[in-house]
Amino acid sequence: MSGDDRVVPSDWAGERFGQHAGRLAAAVPVQLARAHTRAHAVHLTARLKKRSPYGATLAEAVRENLADAARELEEAVRDVRGYEYAVINDHALFPFKYADRPKPLDRARLASDASPTRRRMLLGHGPKLPEGLFPLDDDLTTEEYEELHETFEALGASTRLVCLFFTADPENGIHAIHWGDAHLEPDRTFTWLYSEQLPVAPQPLE
Repeated sequence: MSGDDRVVPSDWAGERFGQHAGRLAAAVPVQLARAHTRAHAVHLTARLKKRSPYGATLAEAVRENLADAARELEEAVRDVRGYEYAVINDHALFPFKYADRPKPLDRARLASDASPTRRRMLLGHGPKLPEGLFPLDDDLTTEEYEELHETFEALGASTRLVCLFFTADPENGIHAIHWGDAHLEPDRTFTWLYSEQLPVAPQPLE
């Protein structure tokens, strides 16, 4: 969190995060910028051509920073399979870097090797489509399908997911940040019931 900085939140943000909406909307870009600074330092230390050290560090740093922001707001931080997630006003922030270059939000896609935990969080705690129907994946049995749509007790059955999607790379940092309500489709794309873009904060490098 950066002091008492606030922005005027949208009605959507106010409905999800209540009294903390303004401070959270201001804090998220700052926390992503700080996470990039940490990941960039690891990238330089590793001296590898591959960007895996940057990506792995960035993902963990973003989760940690958002959890710290939740604690500063005196809100919950919940552990799901060893990973901490910030939960504000019963809404969990689900951060996801969907590309390492600028790319439109509607082209975001979950990786084919994404963990069952991530898929289950998106399907079990994410928004339902208006008709309330989920097409059954052809390659899933009914039992596997039902398991993916179960909620996590550790997160809270009533907790809803807010997707926080962004793009970033080691050289240029965070390019764009979006948050909103996204439904994961069987082809690993997303249907956005609502989305809005947040500003990108300055990213000083150590």
